Amino acid sequence: MGVRRSMPSSARARYYKRRLKRLGVLTTVALILAAVVCGSFVYPVIAPGSNLSVGYPSTTTPVNETPIALVREENPIEAQIATPTEPAELTSAISLPTQGQILPPTEDTHILYYTIAGDSLPVVSLRFGVSMSEITSPEPIERAGLLPPGQLLIIPNRLGETSSRSKLLPDSEVTYSPSTIDFDVHGFVAEAGGYLSTYSEFLFTSRMTSGADVISRVALEYSVNPRLLLAFLEYNSGWVYGDPQGTVAEIYPMGHINEGRKGLYRQLAWFASSVMDGYYGWREGRRLVVNFSQGQVLRLAPDLNAGSVGLMHAFSLLYDYEQWAMNLYGDENFFIFYEDMLGSPWIRALEVEPLMPADTVQPEMILPFEKGVTWSFTGGPHPAWSSADVWAALDFAPSSALPGCVESNAWVVASMPGLVVRSEYGVVVIDLDGDGYEQTGWTLVYLHVATKNRIPRGTWVEVGDRIGHPSCEGGRSTGTHIHIARRYNGEWVPADGPLPFVLSGWTARAGTRPYAGWLTRGTDIIYANTSSPRTAHIVREE
Repeated sequence: MGVRRSMPSSARARYYKRRLKRLGVLTTVALILAAVVCGSFVYPVIAPGSNLSVGYPSTTTPVNETPIALVREENPIEAQIATPTEPAELTSAISLPTQGQILPPTEDTHILYYTIAGDSLPVVSLRFGVSMSEITSPEPIERAGLLPPGQLLIIPNRLGETSSRSKLLPDSEVTYSPSTIDFDVHGFVAEAGGYLSTYSEFLFTSRMTSGADVISRVALEYSVNPRLLLAFLEYNSGWVYGDPQGTVAEIYPMGHINEGRKGLYRQLAWFASSVMDGYYGWREGRRLVVNFSQGQVLRLAPDLNAGSVGLMHAFSLLYDYEQWAMNLYGDENFFIFYEDMLGSPWIRALEVEPLMPADTVQPEMILPFEKGVTWSFTGGPHPAWSSADVWAALDFAPSSALPGCVESNAWVVASMPGLVVRSEYGVVVIDLDGDGYEQTGWTLVYLHVATKNRIPRGTWVEVGDRIGHPSCEGGRSTGTHIHIARRYNGEWVPADGPLPFVLSGWTARAGTRPYAGWLTRGTDIIYANTSSPRTAHIVREE
C-alpha cells in the first residue's frame, strides 16, 4: 500500500463520528490514567541495556527455577498472578459486564484444536494447561519444532473461563512484516495533514526529527508495524488527521501518563514495547493471562494469535477492565476504527502470512567473533530491543584488562552472509536475501558496534568478514560487548524455542529470567555470566 488514498465519504463520516465521541471521553479518562496504569519501564533513547548492568525486570514472574526450555509439564498460569489464585478462579474477580469477551467453561472432556502459524507443541501445552504427552493427533506431532498450521490436536479440556477467542489483528499487522514494504509513512502523514505532519522533536541524533521519521524509526527499531502506531496515535489523541485535544493528549499522545515518557518518540517506544511484551510472551509461552490495574486476572483463550494478545496486553496497561472491554470489543472498538482508517488488515494478511512457515530453518551461522580468539558469553536470551519482552538476543564480550566501556581492538564478524542494510548509531543489520528490506527473510541485528571501522551500509559480506569493533555505543551500557539478535520476515525470533539460536554448533537455552541461560554443544555447556569467569569463556574453533 503506497500513499494512502482518501477515505470514502461514508467511511470518513463514521471515522470522525467515532473520533469525536472518543475525544469527549478521553479528557476525563486521561486525568485518572496516572493512577491506573500498570508497571514502569525504563527505556534508553535507542537501545537495550548492557549485559553488564542490572537486567530489565521481566513483565511476568518466572515459572520456577528450571530453564524455560525444560518447563513442559507444569501449568505456569499461577506464576503470572500477583495474588495467588487457583486457575479455576482466574476470572472470578471480574464482575463487570462481559460484552462477549469472556467465554464460560464447557463440559466437553476434550478440545479439538487446529494449529495456527507459529505454534509449537511445548507452548500449546502451556496455553491449555496440560502436559505434552496428553496431546494427541491423527497425524504425527512434531515435538520440538514448529507445528504445521491446520493440524488437528486433541487436547484434554482443563480450561475454566477464558477471554474471547476472537482474533483482533493478524500478526502481520502488528510486526514489521512484508506488508509494510510498500506503505509510505511520509506520504500517508503528509496527506492526512494533521498535527503529526508538522510535528518534530530532538532525538538521540541531536537534530530535529519529523513526526513521520519518528514513526518510521520506532517501527524499524522495535520491528512494529507503522500502521499500528499511526492508528493508535490517531485513535487515542487525534494527531494524524487533526490536533490533540488538550495538554495531556499533546504531551502523552499514546495515553501512557509518565513524567519520563513525554514526547512522541518515548510514547511510541512505550506502546511498541508493551505490544511486543504480549506478542512474544504469548509466542514463547511466558504470558498466559491479562492482568488489570484493579486486580482482575483474565486467562487468555489458547487459540488466540500473538498479534491479538499483544494488543490485549498493551490495552490492559492503559485502561481498567471495563474500558479495556469497550475499546477491544465494544460497538465502536479500535479495530473497527483501524479498518476505516487503513483498510482491511485481513486482506493484506492473505498475501504475507504465515510469517513463519513450519519448514523455516535458521541458516548456518558462526559465533560473531574471529577464530581462535577468546570471548565471554555474558548474556543468555534477553530482550532484543529496549525492554520489549522478547528474549531474542545474546551477548558476548571480548577479553579486556580493564572493566567498563573501553575501546577494543577485537573484531566482530558476520555470522552469516548478506547485504549490510543498516549501519548507524551502533547498529549493523545484515540481510541474508540481499533484497535490501529488513521486513523479508532472515536478518541479523548487531548492537554496540563502534563507529570506528564500522562497515558501511550497502556492503556485501561473507561469513567471517569483519564488520566492526564491540563497544558501548548505541544505548546504555556499562561494559564493552556485542549484542546480536535474529528476525525472520520482520518478526523477532526467540533465542530459545522451536528455532533456537545456533552459532558454530552452540545452541542457546534460556533461563527463567532475562540474561540467564547457557549454550550447549553435545555434552559441553557454557553458562552466561556478566562477570566473565572462565566458565563463560568461548572460542570459535572453525
